[in-house]
Amino acid sequence: METEMQKTVVPKPFSEGLFLTYRCSGACRHCLYACSPRWPADWISREDAERVLQSVASSMRGRYPPDAPVGVNSGLHFTGGEPFLNFELLLGLVGIAAELRIPGIFVETNASWCVNDRLTRDRLRALKSAGLRGVLISVNPFLLEHVPFERTRRAVRIALDVFGSRNVIVYQGIFYEEFVRLGIKGTLPLEEYLKRGVGLAYAELLLSGRAVYKLAYLFPKYPARRFFGLSCRQELIRDWHVHVDNYCNFIPGFCAGLSLGDARHLDEVCKGISLDGYPILKALLLDLEELYQLGVEYGYRERADGYVSKCHLCIDIRRHLARHGEFRELAPPSFYEHLED
Repeated sequence: METEMQKTVVPKPFSEGLFLTYRCSGACRHCLYACSPRWPADWISREDAERVLQSVASSMRGRYPPDAPVGVNSGLHFTGGEPFLNFELLLGLVGIAAELRIPGIFVETNASWCVNDRLTRDRLRALKSAGLRGVLISVNPFLLEHVPFERTRRAVRIALDVFGSRNVIVYQGIFYEEFVRLGIKGTLPLEEYLKRGVGLAYAELLLSGRAVYKLAYLFPKYPARRFFGLSCRQELIRDWHVHVDNYCNFIPGFCAGLSLGDARHLDEVCKGISLDGYPILKALLLDLEELYQLGVEYGYRERADGYVSKCHLCIDIRRHLARHGEFRELAPPSFYEHLED
């Protein structure tokens, strides 16, 4: 009989983001999922997506009022990468989700594709007709490095007209308003923005993913032992805002590069994961020091310059383990290759 520490039960999620791809129009310095144009054009298949959506539909139906506005951490959102790089697939998946009566369906976009009014309006109208409830338009100084602000403004203006203010999320609005006030046109390097703008104090920046390599110079650093005694249990077994990527990896929360199993068989995953075959998950559920010691066994050496967060320590060890061992929970392996794109 397995003990509690050998097996962990995963609750069925009631909000989820579904990746169409890791491929993106840019390689933002803060990207949790290490998306970039250098990823291959791998897209989730309609068949796999339908199986994933069927697996969560029952737990999401009835969870939200029918007329509830879309929310960042509620319902279902299609994401990536940039989902509009394959519009026909996005349109088809919205239709599937609507047929399954999944609530709160919205799409997340960086607006890089909004090159003119007609294209932007036609696509958003088509998605609404297929069953999309709303849209989240990402706005921040990292995207401003490669998405001309005129496209962002176009996306916001037309989305408000198509979906109404209750179902358009400008994330984050403080940066949108600031960029308008500054009269920004085109793109702007981050370093230039930091001289002119309010800075990153208001950025909802998670110190994980690519950020811990590209933005670490902005934050104080600590030795590994600072994070010993901490676990990732809350992040690993929460039931809200999980993600499933285009390879059908069930990603807990924002823990990119870490898979709890095949999301096409979610019921099996939720029955419980036997931790004997998942040493990294087992360590993270216990104590980051356990993960550190596992890394040392595979030749990991502590960073001399330290770590900006517990996620930095975790992801740095996982990147080393992905290069020097075979661990099925480290998926997709390509994630670790694109962290410094």
